[in-house]
Amino acid sequence: MRPEDQRYPIRSLVLYGTQHILTMYGGVIAPPLIVGGAAGLPPADLGLLVTAGLFLSGAATLLQTLGIGPFGARLPIVQGISFASVSTMVAIASDGGVRAVFGSILVAGAIGLVLSTFFAQLVRLFPPVVTGSIITVIGLSLLPVAFTWAMGGAGSPQLGSPGNVGLAGLTLLIILLISRLFQGALSRLSILLGIVIGTVVATAVGMADFGNVGHGPVVALPPVLHFGTPTFHLAAIISMTIVIAVIMTETTADILAIGQIVGTPVDARRVADGLRADMLSTTVAPLFSTFPCSAFAQNVGLVALTGIKSRYVVATGGGILVLLGLLPIVGRFVAAVPAPVLGGAGIVLFGTVAASGIRTLSTVAYDNNLNLVVVATSLAFGVIPIAAPTFWDAFPSWVGIIMHSGISAAALVAVVLNLFFNELPVLRRDRPSVVAAAPERGVL
Repeated sequence: MRPEDQRYPIRSLVLYGTQHILTMYGGVIAPPLIVGGAAGLPPADLGLLVTAGLFLSGAATLLQTLGIGPFGARLPIVQGISFASVSTMVAIASDGGVRAVFGSILVAGAIGLVLSTFFAQLVRLFPPVVTGSIITVIGLSLLPVAFTWAMGGAGSPQLGSPGNVGLAGLTLLIILLISRLFQGALSRLSILLGIVIGTVVATAVGMADFGNVGHGPVVALPPVLHFGTPTFHLAAIISMTIVIAVIMTETTADILAIGQIVGTPVDARRVADGLRADMLSTTVAPLFSTFPCSAFAQNVGLVALTGIKSRYVVATGGGILVLLGLLPIVGRFVAAVPAPVLGGAGIVLFGTVAASGIRTLSTVAYDNNLNLVVVATSLAFGVIPIAAPTFWDAFPSWVGIIMHSGISAAALVAVVLNLFFNELPVLRRDRPSVVAAAPERGVL
């Protein structure tokens, strides 16, 4: 039996699945709020965008984990609303409204669906030197999100206050203590327990507000084409198609990463199945008034941290997401978890992703080749959006769309350099390694 096919009792499935959802919940609700705000939508419509995002994320996760025919990698991968598309969607929404956003997603998603099989053939261009670099950058790119949460969340009037940072630190400490002092199920639930205990503490000291949980409908079905028929603008479609290519690159990296973490074979066909599920979910997203889906890297880190490799656990989490999409009152309750609590958990989770990448890089051979240059250069380009966010601002917008994502930038550079240095025979040289060229040092 493959590791990802392991089954657990229903109670364990619910607990472990809930842990996955709590890990990524904030990431799912943020893009709808940002894009809806840019489009000037009223609070009721913003709430609908959030609910629709939860519903589609759950359905996409079920398709990805359980699979239907050629759709779904059948791996423990959580799907959610993609952050990579946010800046482009904001630009489109500010100019043409959400209907133009949905039109561009519909066409770009269909293009991605058609190209999924071809895109998956590029999997041979992702050896450990490439995937390790990308996974490391994924973790490093996510850490600023965790730090912002730990400070109180973007827009918080108490951003960076000692109370917020202290609550994040307490949550982190609880997670570390549970991981160290307990074994088995309790240790694997360290993230969930840390979030629960941290929220209880926050409530006790007045840092959590559940007053709005009871306001609004209890049950609501996601309406179809709530905002009207999508509109189609060539410039918006071109921009979104570039974003879809970025999303496919990130999803490919996450599929390869989870395959290595789980210890199961991932070939071009399996990548193609995963990309088809990703792109099918993205294509139908506008019908339910929501946005492109992609694999969530933070949940890749959770699989590595807990050692729970079963896809049925993640599928249960997908079912919970669908439920949250149908029960807005439950979603409002989970949304009340304080940002600093999520930040404390995120530090461990996102750091684990980076550590998984480093572990992959440790298996790479660095003698008699230029793999060290591949790693060094791709990591440097991947960190640019973190260290210098305005670095690409003076370049054409299409350059910014690609390079403002550290993940896509690192993937592009790593793949190209690996192709030039390791795949093309005409460019190979005997003993080109910068390590091999270094002078030997003796110990006196």
